[in-house]
Amino acid sequence: MPDPEGPLVEAAKRYLKKQYGEDTISMAVTANSVEQGKGILAVDCTVRFGGTTSDWSKKFTFAGGVVTTMSARLR
Repeated sequence: MPDPEGPLVEAAKRYLKKQYGEDTISMAVTANSVEQGKGILAVDCTVRFGGTTSDWSKKFTFAGGVVTTMSARLR
């Protein structure tokens, strides 16, 4: 059975790359309230930007099946 969170995680990774130029090293879902393309996906992730690696807790807001906004807190 396919992972239902897989497409959400991939959308979050693409958002980080497109909006912030971040390369995702790892991403683990901590909470998921996305239903029918709308809601919040919370993750703990490690990203690389400009040669620097950092750990974050991030929340991605989805609407219409795409990420519309994101908030982040350094871990």
